[in-house]
Amino acid sequence: MFENLGRFMLIAGAVLLVLGVVFTVAGRFLPLGRLPGDIIIRRENFVFYFPVVTMIIVSLLLTLFFNLLRR
Repeated sequence: MFENLGRFMLIAGAVLLVLGVVFTVAGRFLPLGRLPGDIIIRRENFVFYFPVVTMIIVSLLLTLFFNLLRR
């Protein structure tokens, strides 16, 4: 039982490591978070940021990725 849990934790850690590297590198080349349609409201002492379009794109990509994994 603990062997399976250990393997799962190692695989989950490796996946998180790879995703962290991908997001770090992609952040330099892709304008995610700064797309047209993302809402930014700036006031004197207040900034409100709501990345609507970015969330939609990330959701679509994750949906496609998990649907491909399921097949």
